[in-house]
Amino acid sequence: MSGSSSYRDRIYIIKDLILMLVQYGELNQTALVSFCGLNLKKHKSILDELESINLIKSEEKSIGKRIITIYKPTQKGIEFCKTILDPYETLFPRKKNLDKKSDL
Repeated sequence: MSGSSSYRDRIYIIKDLILMLVQYGELNQTALVSFCGLNLKKHKSILDELESINLIKSEEKSIGKRIITIYKPTQKGIEFCKTILDPYETLFPRKKNLDKKSDL
């Protein structure tokens, strides 16, 4: 969906980030942002906030002359996802297509 400008609530961005890390175990910053369909400049503050409240953790690794940032979920982040975010999305599911009328 290149060029799509659909809006996603912040809570769903947070859930997507944590779930992606749970699914893969760890991801570098570029892969995490890309897999979640985010823009690093625009959404870096969310990653920083999640790390500051210990829902995810980051580690810098040297690969040759490059330094990459690896993100991993914390146990607190996994529990937050299970106890808060999953029930939230059950009650307030994402709107996939607002124009489409289903089950009428």
